[in-house]
Amino acid sequence: MENREDLKSILPYLPLVIRSSSLYWPPRVVEALKAMSEGPSHSRVDSGEVLWQAISDMRRSLSLSNTLLAPSASQGYAFLFDELIHDKESKRWFDEIIPAISGLLLRFPSLLEVHFQNADSVVSGIKTGLRLLNSQQAGIVFLSQELIGALLACAFFCLFPVSNRGAKDLPVINFDNLFASLYESYSESHESKIRCIMHYFERVCSSLPTGTVSFERKILPAEYHNSSTTSPEADIWSKSDVSLCAFKVHSSGLIEDQSNNALEVDFANKYLGGGALNRGCVQEEIRFMINPELIAGMLFLPRMDDNEAIEIVGAERFSCYTGYASSFRFAGNYIDKKAMDSFKRRRTRIVAIDALCAPKMRHFKDICLLREINKALSGFLNHRISWQHQNIFIDKGDNEIQLASNDIVSGLLHTETTASHGAPLNDVETDREKPASNLVRDFCVEGADCMDHENVGIATGNWGCGVFGGDPELKAMIQWLAASQARRPFISYYTFGLQALENLDQVTKWILSHEWTVGDLWNMMLEYSAQRLYKHTNLGFFSWLLPSLAATNEAIWPS
Repeated sequence: MENREDLKSILPYLPLVIRSSSLYWPPRVVEALKAMSEGPSHSRVDSGEVLWQAISDMRRSLSLSNTLLAPSASQGYAFLFDELIHDKESKRWFDEIIPAISGLLLRFPSLLEVHFQNADSVVSGIKTGLRLLNSQQAGIVFLSQELIGALLACAFFCLFPVSNRGAKDLPVINFDNLFASLYESYSESHESKIRCIMHYFERVCSSLPTGTVSFERKILPAEYHNSSTTSPEADIWSKSDVSLCAFKVHSSGLIEDQSNNALEVDFANKYLGGGALNRGCVQEEIRFMINPELIAGMLFLPRMDDNEAIEIVGAERFSCYTGYASSFRFAGNYIDKKAMDSFKRRRTRIVAIDALCAPKMRHFKDICLLREINKALSGFLNHRISWQHQNIFIDKGDNEIQLASNDIVSGLLHTETTASHGAPLNDVETDREKPASNLVRDFCVEGADCMDHENVGIATGNWGCGVFGGDPELKAMIQWLAASQARRPFISYYTFGLQALENLDQVTKWILSHEWTVGDLWNMMLEYSAQRLYKHTNLGFFSWLLPSLAATNEAIWPS
């Protein structure tokens, strides 16, 4: 089999066995899946209780311990299929959906083999095969939607090994906790999460999608700045003379509904997916339910470090919803009409960045502000296109940092070849003699995504606020600074009606009218944060920055 190193890295986390370079299900698992694929008349799997028995038997055939799964998982599957949903819906699942899922799993070994055979041809010179993308290992994985369907079917049947995931800082991937939580602490919002997953399988089993989804670990590399550390230091941000990008405020609407093909921010946990497969039901978890293909990344992407982000392109949306957290409800089918790129990925770009959990005054400390802005920059940079001299903070001598959109291909091409082999590949070394524009053209000819990156803005909102304790005003400014430094043309900010941000539009317009740079705004934030820490002010940043706001607010809401 091709890509043996990739397979070697991921095989311990898959339920398959390998013999003579080929992937197989153990015979008893094949027997069980074949029976279920032919319906309950052959398998006798006609209830949630019996389904769990079949799952347990398959896990034993894979030498996987059932004691490592959530203790209430069996009750959760039984509760859903035998009590919660209507008898007609339950019968349809056992007559049609479970057989279709089982049939998809029977094809899982061959789907993986085809994947590895084709992985090297997706983008010339760049590895794209399924493998662990470990911490500080920049890289990208391309998966067909059909293969993702098989991976999620494994998760639904709880067939992934569990014991070895913690050592690699991998999030949970099986659905046992999702179902156990339904039984242990039932809520309508949790039922709606599972209904989103059920709807995904119903759609996939009725018509297999034919697109592709890519999962990329992005790292803020040392060559982007002067510092010898892994991230830009505060004085480098202070000296930045990059102009601030356009700022669009939306007091209503949702990030996932934006129509500008922007990079959509996932308010992530450092473990991708957060509580999506458990009790969580806020921004990241909801996104993983309405775009379930995102869950596949939880299989092979360990937790993010402070200078890392995860970008996922092409995940299809399957469900509508209403509400948030405890009011979240599944609201039926969603038809994703996003156009596809040359890789057959939907033009939906999602970037996962995890915020600090910074209660009380901690988020005003310089080290926390610096961590957050570097984290956002990790996600917002387009790592496929390098900047002049490979450094986004260096002037060219005329005090103007210029975009080198056709300079050289850096990002993945650079990190994959140097990190994996210690030196650039021969063909890349030779290509250094070519004009820069030819390198980009050659990269694009191979089918790489050349989606007008200069026009791709950022769609985001109250990242790291809420339970993580972030200050909404500072977090909005931090994301604006990172988007501007990454040369994004605009940031679309969804306030979700948060009262603390009611003056956001007025403040950003004032700042833009005064032609502040990234360094100007950053330095003002540092000064304000120091005053907050030393209790020299108790005003919010906006009121501190524009005293007229404070006076207006005092007149409207006298103390």
